[in-house]
Amino acid sequence: MRDLLTVEGLFAGYGQAAVLHDIGFRLGEGRSLALLGRNGVGKTTLLNSLIGVTRRTAGAIRLGDADVTAFAPERRARAGIGWVPQERNIFRSLTVMENLTAVARPGPWTPERVFGMFPRLGERRANMGDQLSGGEQQMLAIGRALVLNPKLLLLDEPTEGLAPIIVEELLKALRDIFRAEGLAAIIVEQHAHKILKITDDAMILERGRIVHQATSAALRDDAATLQGFLGVARSPAPAAERAGSARPPGAAH
Repeated sequence: MRDLLTVEGLFAGYGQAAVLHDIGFRLGEGRSLALLGRNGVGKTTLLNSLIGVTRRTAGAIRLGDADVTAFAPERRARAGIGWVPQERNIFRSLTVMENLTAVARPGPWTPERVFGMFPRLGERRANMGDQLSGGEQQMLAIGRALVLNPKLLLLDEPTEGLAPIIVEELLKALRDIFRAEGLAAIIVEQHAHKILKITDDAMILERGRIVHQATSAALRDDAATLQGFLGVARSPAPAAERAGSARPPGAAH
């Protein structure tokens, strides 16, 4: 598999504050990566470094065959990096459709295709950004990143503060985007078990350093690592699996 993103020896932070220390990893084309860790360990700073808004003191970043290390944020966006920040940053004084058409670039993702992924937005295409619910604003932020037709999608806490039913709707859409559409992505998420179900790979940060890398499936089953670095227990087994394990000795399987 061809590498889409290559990060080597990255040291970065803000002003004189160093946050990331010797970060190095690769992400293959069409692969999705869950970026995990406790609060304040550098997850958002890593995404910010990929889009070019931190102070880099060492290291290199490549997107496909292009060395984007010295690129300004807008040039990185043109090179194929899409970003959905925590703050969403939609245009509140524009309609949903205007939000999408204002930034759209040629490619398979169009406003109508976004409406197919998020029917709620299609129903509200004439509404202003400030007339949307929090969940709808997040859908719009994701849709706006998609119509840029990026090679790599970065999402920072996309389910934060949303109702559980909206979280499930968003995660289903993201799973389709990652797997069915084959778009490479890095997603920061506090709900480790939920995001590990829809991503290919996982990486844990601790104090600005990578401390663990594995497939998402392997990390889901690694109770010691989940507890040690994230403070969460292993995800519960599905009801059917629990029922099966509760059969008395000698029962048929």
